[in-house]
Amino acid sequence: MSRVRTALLPSSGSAVRQQHGGGGRQFAWALFDWANSPFTTLIITFVFPAYFATAIVGDEVRGQAIWGYAIGTSGLVVAVLSPLLGAIADVGGRRKPWIMGFTALCIVATALLWFASPSVASVPFAVACVAIANLGFEFGTTFNNAMLPDIVRKDRLGRLSGWAWGLGYAGGLATLALALVVFVQPAIPPFGLDREQAEQVRIVGPLVAIWFGIFAWPLFVFTPDRPGRSLAVGAAIREGLRTLRNMLKDLRAGRQLPLFLLAHMLYADGLATLFAFGGIYVSGTFGMSLAEVIVFGVVLNVAAGLGAFLFGWVDDWIGSRRTAVLALVGLTLASVAAVSVQTRPWLWVAGCFLGLFVGPVQAASRSLMARLSPPDQQAAYFGLFALSGKSTAFVGPVVVAVVTDAAGSQRLGLATIIAFLIAGLILLQASGGKDV
Repeated sequence: MSRVRTALLPSSGSAVRQQHGGGGRQFAWALFDWANSPFTTLIITFVFPAYFATAIVGDEVRGQAIWGYAIGTSGLVVAVLSPLLGAIADVGGRRKPWIMGFTALCIVATALLWFASPSVASVPFAVACVAIANLGFEFGTTFNNAMLPDIVRKDRLGRLSGWAWGLGYAGGLATLALALVVFVQPAIPPFGLDREQAEQVRIVGPLVAIWFGIFAWPLFVFTPDRPGRSLAVGAAIREGLRTLRNMLKDLRAGRQLPLFLLAHMLYADGLATLFAFGGIYVSGTFGMSLAEVIVFGVVLNVAAGLGAFLFGWVDDWIGSRRTAVLALVGLTLASVAAVSVQTRPWLWVAGCFLGLFVGPVQAASRSLMARLSPPDQQAAYFGLFALSGKSTAFVGPVVVAVVTDAAGSQRLGLATIIAFLIAGLILLQASGGKDV
């Protein structure tokens, strides 16, 4: 990555201190996406959900419903606390201690999934570990996102965000391939893993935890943080609450940012629901084995990484909002195809287009938030960004769970995400204003 001029923003005020260089710090920041993406790929989307539904619960439909309630509950907690924690972080200045703490929480809870044996008795333990790990992942991502405007020029926000997202999908691809080739497919798994106890699948928990720990550390070593302030915990909370109240007042006075956040709330719910149920859907509706689900995930990750990387230039060229609108149109059409097709070959085609547009939607949303957020309140605004992505995060999974239960159909249950995508697209287009 080329060396560019970067801005280090102080913890408060509008003054900006410019520094030259930054290729290494930007790569270290982007590498965090490579580090944490295997969690969403293996634990939230493809491998562990399918194992949870088929082996732990023993009923794909019931397993999908329980999974939906678990992911939805953890998303609600993230939605409630993210803006406040972001405001407190803005007051304190530093981001990396928050990222480190929540990353450690995610790593520990993910590693413990090794003990989720293929028995219905493991359901409460597995649900608790996944919910706690998801909390750590989501909070850590919020504070990592808030670092983006500090380390790159505004005219390169789209590229860095897109490249980082593409790198994240590459990380998901690498771990999916590793899990498939080394652990799942061999008739005799390595390290004496017992197939009777599904240890060749349960090993993905420790695998993701180790990966996350190894590749997250460059962020803490090479990417600079904002200067910290010595504040007592009580004082930081009080000042953070005051900052949050003032921010919400300012937010009500505008139009573009509130509409964007509302749009993001809807289409992010659709995306999160798609990620949470993708593996369960293809395994149950199309009869894919776990190994086939992993291969399907590999292909989607390749397409998503390519889309995020290429659309990074589009973002800086036509603007983040237009890029997100374009990607949402493609994603909606691909989603309609995915829940309509009846044969595996057409599912693969629909899945490739899903992947191609998923990455750009996420990357352009992050860069749009970075462009719109005030320099001295970025963590708080990214907290609102997380809130908009999680405030209704429980709705999508619950709607899928309810419709799946009522109709007895995974296809009809997953089709509900299309409504979220369309509603988000309409509001994003309506946000208008000067594109950024």
